[in-house]
Amino acid sequence: MPVDARAYSPAWRDAPTFVATVGGIGLLPGAPGSWASLAALPAAWLLLEHFGPWGLGAAAIGVFALGWWASASVMRRTGDDDPGAIVVDEVAGQLAALLPAAVEFWQFALGFVLFRIADIFKPWPTSWADRKLKGGFGVMADDALAGVYALAGVWLARGVLA
Repeated sequence: MPVDARAYSPAWRDAPTFVATVGGIGLLPGAPGSWASLAALPAAWLLLEHFGPWGLGAAAIGVFALGWWASASVMRRTGDDDPGAIVVDEVAGQLAALLPAAVEFWQFALGFVLFRIADIFKPWPTSWADRKLKGGFGVMADDALAGVYALAGVWLARGVLA
């Protein structure tokens, strides 16, 4: 369903909208979730390079918590139970997916692809979370679970290929 950008424009109108749409990325046409996941890659690279997996993990948890708050706020204001413009959940899931990655292009590319596949196809329990969990937590939870699936794939690939 197309995003009614008028409910979010400008994206910087308030902190929850800015966070939930990741600075307006959620308002991009096409595949805003993929754009947000892609935008998370440089931040993940820098975090992993400078702070290691503990820093990246802390960032993923922080983005999850901040996204929970921002998503709940935007949902209350718009009356929508899962607005397509909210893409902070993709950022949190993408960061989680890259936890076992080394700072190498192929591992980041694999983490991106595996996360997008898990987010789109929603294997159980991701599909359960998507259907049953409500509010800001629900918006964030299914992407966090998709991130765990992708994390496992990256971890296995590193073990086999690295």
